[in-house]
Amino acid sequence: MSGTTTAAAGLRRRAAGAGANRWVVLVVLCASLLLVALDATVLHVAVPAVTEDLKPGGIELLWIVDIYPLVCASLLILFGTLGDRVGRRRILLLGYGLFGVASALAALADTAQVLIMARALLGVGGAMIMPATLSILRQVFPDRRERALAIGIWSAVAAVGAAVGPLLGGFLLEHFWWGSVFLVNIPLMLVSLPIGRLLLPESKGAGDGPWDVVGALTAAAGLFAMVLGVKRLGGGELGPFTLVPLAVGAVLLVLFVRRQRRRTHPLVDLRMFARPAFSTAVGCIVLAMLALVGLELIAAQYLQLVLGLSPLETGLRLLPLTIAAMAAGLAGARMLRRFGPRRMVSVGFCLTAGAVVLLTAMGQEDNTGLLLFGFVVLGFGLETTLFGAYESMLSEAPPEQAGGAAAIGETSYQLGAGIGIALLGSVMNAAYAPGLSSVPGVPAAASKAAGHSLGEAYEVAGRLGGPAGVALRRTAQDSFVHGLHVTLLVSAGLLLLGAVMALRLPRSMQCEDVGAVEVPAPREVAESRVSA
Repeated sequence: MSGTTTAAAGLRRRAAGAGANRWVVLVVLCASLLLVALDATVLHVAVPAVTEDLKPGGIELLWIVDIYPLVCASLLILFGTLGDRVGRRRILLLGYGLFGVASALAALADTAQVLIMARALLGVGGAMIMPATLSILRQVFPDRRERALAIGIWSAVAAVGAAVGPLLGGFLLEHFWWGSVFLVNIPLMLVSLPIGRLLLPESKGAGDGPWDVVGALTAAAGLFAMVLGVKRLGGGELGPFTLVPLAVGAVLLVLFVRRQRRRTHPLVDLRMFARPAFSTAVGCIVLAMLALVGLELIAAQYLQLVLGLSPLETGLRLLPLTIAAMAAGLAGARMLRRFGPRRMVSVGFCLTAGAVVLLTAMGQEDNTGLLLFGFVVLGFGLETTLFGAYESMLSEAPPEQAGGAAAIGETSYQLGAGIGIALLGSVMNAAYAPGLSSVPGVPAAASKAAGHSLGEAYEVAGRLGGPAGVALRRTAQDSFVHGLHVTLLVSAGLLLLGAVMALRLPRSMQCEDVGAVEVPAPREVAESRVSA
């Protein structure tokens, strides 16, 4: 009798503490995400210092920058689905440990090869952490209304991490050596490991049948080849080292899909894509990222090369975009309940398209008010779109497939970003280069070299000097601004296509009356183990 009374008392304690504990879990998950988001951008400002110290070759420098997102994107499905089988918390904690070790290795790297290897290990750790945070969030917040608020906070933290990365990197480089941008990860990991082990709940999927190792490796290899090809395409490379990875990646991904359809217990249940809300949400994520990353890249070039702003001034000009994105993430749950996924995502796409069209008014003169307003609307609209799409995708996925669904969402995010750089970069080059084909007084070879990029046009103009150099510089600026306007209009068209696509999402937010998952306090876990 006394045992029954004690058990009932324990249940009451857990019920009373569950509401607080799941929000503590959210804080831990957001700290994990912040670290991964920071590391994706913190190295950007350290590239000159790394180049001066390690003296990498051109190809090695590209691998130092690109290997982290490349490895991370290719392994998301592998570790997302593995977490569904062996435990999401277990994968997350292993990711913490690997991230800390790789950070120390990167900070102390004395050659470019060691730094590339360390960055690759960071990508493996990031691939373990990212889908695990979202799938645990899905498990801890079964009530859709609370989950929407949690995803809003989660996405706002992601926006903060991406924006703070370059600023933190710049601050560290002013006071320490370049390795400090990696060392900052280690104390955070040392804190996150014990706290995560103590507070995070373990969760798994159904675990029916064996884990498809061959399928996981096929998906990883296919995504690695595809993302590599897309990145090279975005850099203007059209040779065999671009086309072969794209072809190999496409073949491997087709084989992966065919294999999953034949298996009784697939690695990823492709039937999720038969649900209109799920497939539409994934498509919206791809389109949103496609527009955002290409625009951010071109906007940064415009601010620095046309308006002549420093890298720090450029970062500060883009900061309102991030602040607006944070605001949209925090307000997303309320907007989703009031307007529903369909209207929220469609309006988000339309707001973003409107901001992009507004920014076509940018010229060679600095218009601070226009840029401020345009970036604020752009950030708010885009985060509204991404929030609604992520929430719809995660809510449509079965709980036992949460890791796989989160991995699909993150992979879509990465592929959309890569395709955006490739597509919008190609549009930009196609609109920019013809304007430099016949500049009076400039030799044909110099004009051809100047047509590669605005930065290269400035170098050629500096070497030419005199009236020809001045004419080339002015023409290059005019051509760049023209190319920027064309690219913005193409991007606006893609965003409006996304708005039409979003009409397949549910009209209203369907909320089941589900109680919160009980997340037992650490003391109660210990008590239950002792009693067992």
